[in-house]
Amino acid sequence: MINRVRYQLTEADIPQTWYNLAADLPDMAPPINPRTGQPITREDMKRTMPDALIEQELSKEREFEIPEPVRQVYAQWRPTPMFRARRLEQALGTPARIYYKYEGDAPTGSFKPNSAIAQAYYNKEAGKTLLVADTGAGQWGSAVAFAAKLFDMSAKVYQVKVSYQQNPHRRALMETFGATCVPSPSTETEAGRAILAENPDHPGSLGVAKSEALQTVFDNPEAAYTRGSASNHVCAHQTVIGQEAIRQMELAEDYPDIVIGCSGGGSNLAGLSFPFLGAKLRGGRDLRIVAVEPVACPTLTRGRIAYDYADSGGLTPLYRMHTLGHTFVPPPVHAGGLRAHGIAPLVSRAVEEGHIEAVAVTQTSCFEAGVQFLHAEGILPAPESTHAVRVAIDEAIRCREEGESRAILFGLTGHGYFNLSAYERYFAGTLPDDALSDDVLDHGLASIPELALV
Repeated sequence: MINRVRYQLTEADIPQTWYNLAADLPDMAPPINPRTGQPITREDMKRTMPDALIEQELSKEREFEIPEPVRQVYAQWRPTPMFRARRLEQALGTPARIYYKYEGDAPTGSFKPNSAIAQAYYNKEAGKTLLVADTGAGQWGSAVAFAAKLFDMSAKVYQVKVSYQQNPHRRALMETFGATCVPSPSTETEAGRAILAENPDHPGSLGVAKSEALQTVFDNPEAAYTRGSASNHVCAHQTVIGQEAIRQMELAEDYPDIVIGCSGGGSNLAGLSFPFLGAKLRGGRDLRIVAVEPVACPTLTRGRIAYDYADSGGLTPLYRMHTLGHTFVPPPVHAGGLRAHGIAPLVSRAVEEGHIEAVAVTQTSCFEAGVQFLHAEGILPAPESTHAVRVAIDEAIRCREEGESRAILFGLTGHGYFNLSAYERYFAGTLPDDALSDDVLDHGLASIPELALV
């Protein structure tokens, strides 16, 4: 019997630094203060971020040292394993060599604690006592709840309402860690009440949940806002994934021709791909990087590059990025972590520069790939991860058809054991392919502010 091959590093191999892609890209357009029309200042950012994270957010330095207390927590589950999917290769009859970096061994079952631990540490050092988060499927919320408990802090999470309803086990995990979990939009904040007054049945969005989280932080000087994706420092924190994967590819005596990641806010894709992309930009080996997003939330494939808010209520700075408009509300897809209307400016710039390709795939085709992966490899992927699995399988089939052997590496961001209800719907034939109407897309795009690029 052919089984998967595991490539495992030791605790000594946990990266010492986080990698910052901004050092290897052309200068980025700065975030804009919407009140002044000028680039945001460090003073502007202090309302929601401690100095250490502000420095990482604005820095062009290539590396940030990982504090030893953070590395000590990482050692609970890092380094995470990389596998070669030999049984999947056999099932597909492909000459491709398929590898996946698996983050499901983390305490909350996904890659999200890589940044949650860091943000909790820095905010604790800054004297904060409450961590506030917005979350979709609940992976970020549960990571923040876990991190808060480790650093003797409280946590409050605004979860997109449709995900709150679809993922009761994620909600239960957050509450078990001691966090307060609120379905968003809620009546707790001005932003939530305004949305509900307009539409009492609003399903929620990450943009709305973000507005509620930010308002809560603005009203409480003891509270800190935690960013689950998109921000430069969050992307950097996640690069422990790709740095480990580079070492593991060395153990495999191989190197990826293609790196694939699911794409929502962008931090998972960044975490796996940025170290490989940085090496390429500094004269290393060539490779393709593919960002995979849902057709129901096609930020990279149908969005515009423009300055826009990161939240629905217009409380954040304006970021230059691919965006569907800050009022965009996607259909209630089960890949709740892939519902963001905008994506990390660093990812957006890499796509704009031609360093990353973007594709959009349908929900049922992703679940089909997730089941196929489970049957071959024995791991049930999270709905988000099935997007990367789908394209990895498609690329492997292309290798079979073209008679070429390529190395394919994808990120398995977490397990799907909290998402069995979605798989039940898939098998029952009631899981729709949530097509995005032109009217919904146009309504979202119309909310993009008019602002000259600087």
